[in-house]
Parts: sequence; structure tokens; C-alpha cells
Amino acid sequence: MRTVLYILTTLGVIGLAFWAYRENYATQESLARTDKLHHDIRTAHARLAVLKAEWAYLNRPDRLRDLADINFDRLGLLPFRPDQFGHVDEVAYPAPPELIFDNAVEVRGEREAGE
Repeated sequence: MRTVLYILTTLGVIGLAFWAYRENYATQESLARTDKLHHDIRTAHARLAVLKAEWAYLNRPDRLRDLADINFDRLGLLPFRPDQFGHVDEVAYPAPPELIFDNAVEVRGEREAGE
């Protein structure tokens, strides 16, 4: 009977060691993927900062004004004037939806003045 108990205990220890070995490698793989994702996020943030700086550089008002002047014949761009904008009272808002009551409720009795 002891031999069976020793064999079962040994098999249990071997099984737990195999499980721990697999979990260790799965954890290391997850940590490696997490590190790669963090690296990708840092790279994306750096690239986004560069793109924002480039966008700000390309949208400088003096540069856009010069481009509009150079391409005036082709584009016909003019500065905005206050009379080009509409007023709030000129905006056509949609009409509110009409409420339809299909199931009328019949009320009986009178209400007393003291209630």
C-alpha cells in the first residue's frame, strides 16, 4: 500500500512541476508581449508628437497666407468677412415631434375640492 502511495505522490509532484513549468513560460511570454506593447505605445507617442509639431509648422498663418497669395488665381481664396456668416435666428431647426395618444384612459368620478 505504501508503494502505491509513493507512486501517486511522485506522479502528483511531477504533474505539479510540469504545470509550474508551463505557467512560468506562459508568464514570461505575457511579460514579453507586455514589454513589446509598451515599446510600441512609446514609439507611437513619439511619432504623434513629431506629427503634431509638423502639423503646427505647416499650418503657420504666415505660410498659409503666402500660399493663398501664390495660388490666388487658381483657388480664389479670400479672407472671411463678418457679413458672410448667418445669424442664429436664420437656422432652420427641425419641428418637435407631435405626440400621439393612442390608448386613452377613461376617468370616472369627481374629485372633491378638499383633496
